Amino acid sequence: MEPIVALGRNCWKIEHASCASVIIDAADYYHFVRQAMDAAESRILIIGWQFDTRILLEPREGEQTLGQYFLTLAHQKPDRRIDVLKWSFGAKKQLLHLSAIGMLLRWQGTKAIDLRFDGAHPPGCSHHQKIVVIDDQFAVCGGIDISIARWDTSDHSDENANRRLPNGHQYGPWHDVTMAMIGNVAGALSELGRDRWHIATGVKLEPVNTPPHDLWPKDLAVDFENVDIAIARTRAEYEDVKDVREIDALNLDMIAAAKRFIYIENQYFTSARIAAAIAARMEEENPPEIVMVVPRTADGWLEQIAMDAARVQIARAIAKVDHKKRFRIYVPVTKGQTDIYVHAKVSIVDDRFLRVGSSNLNNRSLGLDSECDVMIDAALDANGHTPPAITAIRTRLMAEHLDVSPEHFAEIVAQHGGSLIDAIETLRGEGKTLDPLDLVPPGPLDEFIADNELLDPESPDAFLEPMSKRGLRKHWSEGKAWFKRRRGSRRAARH
Repeated sequence: MEPIVALGRNCWKIEHASCASVIIDAADYYHFVRQAMDAAESRILIIGWQFDTRILLEPREGEQTLGQYFLTLAHQKPDRRIDVLKWSFGAKKQLLHLSAIGMLLRWQGTKAIDLRFDGAHPPGCSHHQKIVVIDDQFAVCGGIDISIARWDTSDHSDENANRRLPNGHQYGPWHDVTMAMIGNVAGALSELGRDRWHIATGVKLEPVNTPPHDLWPKDLAVDFENVDIAIARTRAEYEDVKDVREIDALNLDMIAAAKRFIYIENQYFTSARIAAAIAARMEEENPPEIVMVVPRTADGWLEQIAMDAARVQIARAIAKVDHKKRFRIYVPVTKGQTDIYVHAKVSIVDDRFLRVGSSNLNNRSLGLDSECDVMIDAALDANGHTPPAITAIRTRLMAEHLDVSPEHFAEIVAQHGGSLIDAIETLRGEGKTLDPLDLVPPGPLDEFIADNELLDPESPDAFLEPMSKRGLRKHWSEGKAWFKRRRGSRRAARH
């Protein structure tokens, strides 16, 4: 078994973690990250797509808002820095709310808190990373923003009084995943965050030299001990900042390396290059199983126009070559058949590779927006002990969607000779379950937008390219060609 992570090609750094755990859903994440922030000595660094001072980290009677909580932290330890960087787009929306305006003014008058906005990217790009680093020793990286409409528990009940917006309105079930880490990998993520801060603000944040201390949340179970974790990025070229496409390469390498299965949870699936690589695997005599868990529709009307039609187009193209019926897309629903929105970005291959991050399987995340993923490759020398823990995480995720215990799901998988699809088909049914995605053909306008990737470009220049030089078909051909070259080079290496 050879590692697939390779510095400079599909990852930026590979760093050690003494402890690491996958955290599923924001109720647990907010609980754990609050414990770590309480214990911070020198700096809390938050890099995010969205950030909202009005939320409650742990909804309960008398709970402080996030804004009030940070003021309390600043009062307790005035020398402890709280540095927050969020994407500039949408920042003005908070100024429509008097309570948010008042809180931001109070923050502005608090020396320990520094809130900045990131607009340092080409037009049409977004800053999409979701990273928290505490004292350069503890870090979280994944898909969960510290913002509105994210908090939910893993039971994703139809009615949850705590699932409310600041205006009191309820929002629907929300599924998400992130990863917590302690060790040198946290220092690397701090470097990445400080670099982003400098790009966005022109100000350099220095590393902190806090003596090692216990930041691991007391009730967070450890999934991995003493592991090496790869960090992969996406970044568009901007002024003197070079573009980075490590995540795109890592996705393709994971698809190429799969022998038994690929399990994916992702918000979007519109990258024709990724889809073509999957189609190439489906054309093989004995292809791996590929199971995707996605939301039924994208969140927001513009995202629906940009993403839903393209997903149907490429999924139907894969289905045409899926001669062994090894490719499936499912949507999770509650007991009352309400759709659960999937915001997670997780990929697990053969229980050997585990990737958690901020990137989606769309063009934007693979070439346009700033993204950060973390990856455990069991083939690295330090990681030979990790497959059982990866299996447990994948089992827990799938069992959550099917409303069974992880033990029962694992038993059903074993009964079906390791087939994830057969296990899902055996267990899914009424109540909280996984529904097959209905691939309804898009209308003419949606199809035109999807075919030409008008709202999902892969680079800043793509906005200006003529439609004849971009689109699903072009990137599909690129993906198939890449996979053939990759397969040929691997065969040559074996001989």
